[in-house]
Amino acid sequence: MIDQIMMVLVDGINYSAWLFLAAVGLTLIYGVMKIVNVAHGSFYALGAYVAASVVGAWVAYDLPPALSYVALFVSALLAGFIVGPLVERLILRYQYEKDEVVILLITYAIFLVLEDVLKLIWGVDPYFIVEPYAYLGNFEIGGMSYPNYYLLMLGLAIAVGIVLTYVLKKTNFGRLLVSVIHDREVSAAMGIDVSKIFVLTFGVGCALAGIAGAFTAPTTSVTPGMGVEVIVLSFAVVVTGGLGSLPGVALAAIIMGIVRAFCIHYIPQLELFVIFSVMALVLAFRPRGLFSLAEARKI
Repeated sequence: MIDQIMMVLVDGINYSAWLFLAAVGLTLIYGVMKIVNVAHGSFYALGAYVAASVVGAWVAYDLPPALSYVALFVSALLAGFIVGPLVERLILRYQYEKDEVVILLITYAIFLVLEDVLKLIWGVDPYFIVEPYAYLGNFEIGGMSYPNYYLLMLGLAIAVGIVLTYVLKKTNFGRLLVSVIHDREVSAAMGIDVSKIFVLTFGVGCALAGIAGAFTAPTTSVTPGMGVEVIVLSFAVVVTGGLGSLPGVALAAIIMGIVRAFCIHYIPQLELFVIFSVMALVLAFRPRGLFSLAEARKI
């Protein structure tokens, strides 16, 4: 029984780490910009495809395997932080005064365009990059063998959470973000460059999506359409945790990951919809999610 519980916890924590990485960029962008970025899934896929290309070249040139993880991180970070601000500057910056539904539809259109762009660049054949996944070896719990890559993903999720919390709570840029979150108009009147805050926030959010995709790529096949599932799951996590809440998305990811792992081990037929059942249950009692940001009071 103890071994079974340990296996459920390991699987649940691993999936929770992935959910957090996949969703944290989405909640960051909404928290600051009040945009539900449907194109988030495309930036996740972009990170995965960039990772496939980088690892493929890394292996072909017989470069040190241990440094491939740094290459994954840097390449996905750059890809998201270059493409994301371009999208914000060229398209989204002209839409902020429009209704939220209109902006939602615009990001959906961007998602569709980026999906086709990815197909034009990388084609429709799947990519497989197992080298980073296999290189770290395995560990055992309860007689079951697990890849050490799980620990890397968990460490990355914890590091991302700590860095974002530190930036938001302890830095001047974080204080500016909090000011913009609570009242965009007053922040602009006080001399804060809201436009600069928006482009940096969108770039960081897209970069986080790219990093999630890059470090997920070695665990699965990189195929067209992989961003669709990610945006649906990320949205479920973000809504459950509370739109724009960093602690909320972390707690929601943990709950959903562990509940899903329990279902896989004991009630596998419920695995397909258990995450959305958790979301529905939470929203039935807390319509704004587990944690919700305080709304600015308009006079």
